[in-house]
Amino acid sequence: MTTTFSKNPDALPQLIGEFEPLDAWQAHISQIFYGLRAGRIRDYYQTFASADYRLAHALAADYYARVLAREQASGKGQAARGKPTSEDPTPCLSPLASRLVVHEWGCGNGNLAACFLSHLRKLDHAGTVYPRVRYVLVDDQAVLLDAARNHPDLADHQDRLEVLCADVGDLASVTDRTVDRIICNELWNELPTKLMLRNAGEVEEEYLRPNLSEAKHEEIQDWPGFVRAFEAKDSQALGRFPPFLEDIVWEKEYRKTEWKAVPYRKTITEFLKKIDDQVLVPVNLGAFATVKEAKRVLADGAIGFSSFDAGTADLAVLNDPDKPCYGQFGGQYSFMVNFALVEAVARHLGMATVTLESQREFVGRNLGTNVLSVMDLLAAFPSADRLAPWEQDRLIIKTIRLLNQRYQSPYDRPMEFTLRQDMPTAERAELEGILRSLKRDGIPDTVAYVSDEEVSGVLGELETLGYDPHMVQAALRVHPQSVDYLHLYLNY
Repeated sequence: MTTTFSKNPDALPQLIGEFEPLDAWQAHISQIFYGLRAGRIRDYYQTFASADYRLAHALAADYYARVLAREQASGKGQAARGKPTSEDPTPCLSPLASRLVVHEWGCGNGNLAACFLSHLRKLDHAGTVYPRVRYVLVDDQAVLLDAARNHPDLADHQDRLEVLCADVGDLASVTDRTVDRIICNELWNELPTKLMLRNAGEVEEEYLRPNLSEAKHEEIQDWPGFVRAFEAKDSQALGRFPPFLEDIVWEKEYRKTEWKAVPYRKTITEFLKKIDDQVLVPVNLGAFATVKEAKRVLADGAIGFSSFDAGTADLAVLNDPDKPCYGQFGGQYSFMVNFALVEAVARHLGMATVTLESQREFVGRNLGTNVLSVMDLLAAFPSADRLAPWEQDRLIIKTIRLLNQRYQSPYDRPMEFTLRQDMPTAERAELEGILRSLKRDGIPDTVAYVSDEEVSGVLGELETLGYDPHMVQAALRVHPQSVDYLHLYLNY
């Protein structure tokens, strides 16, 4: 059975491709997306590391503490065997451990790397860790690597920064057992992913076929040239045509899975037995590939691999036929991560340490304070879901202005916020003035963490704005949602 999704069901679709597995079309569109929009990624979505610093600082604090603990244990081991020790742990290390290689897979705009290295240097008073770090930005898009490396706050760290343009699932140029730490932030959701289901004893997967509407077809003067450029993923040529990514109409159907092209058949089929018939679940093949590659490149005694992403390990959620398996941002697919299946694959691959926690827990624990995101706080506003879009913008800006009374970032990050066109004139003028007045070391965007102290310090003002203080306190204490930002830590 084939289903067509279109905003106008009477429009005649114009084919621009044939049916292919979902993950194949996802990879195809992703390459075009980054080719066309690499310089404007934050126009379509932000991550917890696009402008904010707290995830990066938590990672730096965690890494510094783990390295010191490992080297202290190494020093004690040396002493127990009658070998010389020193206040400087470096002489007790193996030749490999004297060079600390940290990889960031999917480097974004470079902000995570900049904040990680800056905070690590600040923590490392004795200068025993930061000087030995080689931080490698890894991405398969050269234009993104160039932009990340040129992040202004990385200027002071260029002597320990490297870039590697490669597929994170196949790092052929990286020698086995040479990497100490791997950070993977909000990357899994855009790596190749299949949607699979069980149907009468067979495993099927989703196939897609792309079309453009008749109206969009009429805008494109050279249709054969457009189709050729689309098939070739020629972003330079596609940039000469009218924007189209968000106008693609996807037909979908379900076909029996061809297992020759899918790894971990037994692990996947065993997992699907826990899911009801006809219920789609994400099968994050790209995530599996990164786990396998991480196991290969992590050094003996390495600190390990951390992935942060939106998803769930809750089987009740995964078994819900109405769950959101994916979203589209600027035409690009973004999938929910099936952490339960990733964990199963990690154990199959021999990862001895597999731990899962909420991202908020990880950040709060390593920074010594409870945190929540600005979006979590906004969700605690009593009538947030009933506000008009422009009223939501007003709430966001006024909330941030209040939080900035207590919030002070160690970095200069101007707030970027585009007001909606349908906003009343008087409201627009007021909010434009507030935006101009926001301090540059204030909250950088809505995808940022604020601390318990920062929120509690302006609780009275938030109440005046319309917040219920009891709901705010509840948001500070809330447990992970069924679908949430999670941290998966792996080591072997």
